[in-house]
Amino acid sequence: MNIRNRVKELRHVPASDLRPNPKNWRTHPKAQQDALRGILAEVGMADACLARELDDGSLMLIDGHLRAETASDAIVPVLILDVDEAESDKILATLDPLAAMAGSDAVRLDELLRNVDTGSEALQEMLADICEQAGLYDVPPDEGSLEDEDISSSSLDFDWIKIRVTSETKKRWDEKMKQTPGEDEEQKIIALLS
Repeated sequence: MNIRNRVKELRHVPASDLRPNPKNWRTHPKAQQDALRGILAEVGMADACLARELDDGSLMLIDGHLRAETASDAIVPVLILDVDEAESDKILATLDPLAAMAGSDAVRLDELLRNVDTGSEALQEMLADICEQAGLYDVPPDEGSLEDEDISSSSLDFDWIKIRVTSETKKRWDEKMKQTPGEDEEQKIIALLS
């Protein structure tokens, strides 16, 4: 496959000089706006907007509408593309959906986020949502669903904690406790943990 490089140049221009694309179909909810403000405050501008140059020399945005709007008083990096209107429309229609098609590796995400620290509540909420979508908060299925169980007969009660479990897990726990040496529950738990 022959892949053409359509990037003509990188320019740094006032965000207010960029013309919004009237065909932009993406909306930007408050949570996204707040998260973008958070990363811009903590890191700065680390991505370029995409635009095409019109016949009058003005720049029409293809991607980066929210960045340009949020940083309207700033100079922003812009990749100027050598594309016509039809190609621009194709990029506008497909760029974000292509990125959204990417999957996630929960283990790598967990490793990455151990090194990410943010004071932005909006970024924290966004990262929590990403973790939830990636399954980092999922508890692997055990022997069955607790929702269908009678909690009063399927819980492990200790003086300091009560743990909800399936009745099958409770039954296995009770059998294990009977087989474990010790005079009382505390000694048996210590023996199990040793």
